[in-house]
Amino acid sequence: MNELSEGLVVGVDSGGSGLRVALAEAAGGEVLDSRASREPVRTGPDGISAEHFLEQVLPAVRALRKTFRARPVVAVAVGAAGMATLGDELRAVLPGAFAEAWGVRRVALAADAVTAYAGALGQRPGVVVAGGTGLIALGTDLTSWRRADGWGHLLGDCGSGAWIGRAGLEAAMRAHDGRRGGSAALLARAEKLFGPAAGLPGVLYPRTDRPAALASFAPAVRDCAEADPVAAGILARAGTHIAEAAEAVCPVEPGALVALTGGLFKLGEPLLAPLRSALGERLPQARTVQPVGDPLGGAVALARALATDTLRLPEHPSLLCQFGLGPA
Repeated sequence: MNELSEGLVVGVDSGGSGLRVALAEAAGGEVLDSRASREPVRTGPDGISAEHFLEQVLPAVRALRKTFRARPVVAVAVGAAGMATLGDELRAVLPGAFAEAWGVRRVALAADAVTAYAGALGQRPGVVVAGGTGLIALGTDLTSWRRADGWGHLLGDCGSGAWIGRAGLEAAMRAHDGRRGGSAALLARAEKLFGPAAGLPGVLYPRTDRPAALASFAPAVRDCAEADPVAAGILARAGTHIAEAAEAVCPVEPGALVALTGGLFKLGEPLLAPLRSALGERLPQARTVQPVGDPLGGAVALARALATDTLRLPEHPSLLCQFGLGPA
């Protein structure tokens, strides 16, 4: 059996809203099938739980391989939210567990921002801004990685869905108080979504999913932006923050590529127009391109690059680690 022509690769995308697994051809990269779970992998005192991760991934891959059982898994790549700061247990456990389960020889464990990068730009130098509830910018010249933001809704994630939602709710509370900078339109939207303004602290502060709750107000800011200058100003500032993060990590070379990926950018032109303007001011030498694929596609691409000895993205102790386990 020709291992490369017959081999399979596994890509895993683990995030705050669940987990996705894909099985693909090692040689051509064609995705054969995929599975998804809406249950996020638990995080405990030791970081992301390897046990809970494996409880979801091993049965999913077993089901995916049902009709391909005779073909070997030759490489696996995992992209996980929190891998950079909470992934020690995954790095300690997963390579051996995958080797035991499938006889796999090559494993890559990456932060979800890296698989977002690989999905959006492949192995080309440039910048990827991944935006949703949070926001992170990742750049590389293929010799090292640079990161900006991704520090969570209390310390950063500037321009993210949570940031836009929080700024919109602040403007609503200013209108409620009669302070300058308030927006009657946003106040009306906030009370429709969350109830009376005076009760907002009691509604929001106890929630364990506070970033997601804040981000749920971002579409209301977008909807008000055409007629409300306060809402439009919030989105303009968000665009500036996003461009600043991209600028901080962009390789210093003409024609550097910039890709925007994630649900944040589905807010559309009210955000994208000021963002394009800000990128033009801060990165006039860069070229904005559409992302080629998503983070699951990026995980598959990383696994395939491992299998074919073509991985060019740089290793990093917390962002992208390779494990070579020797012959099966």
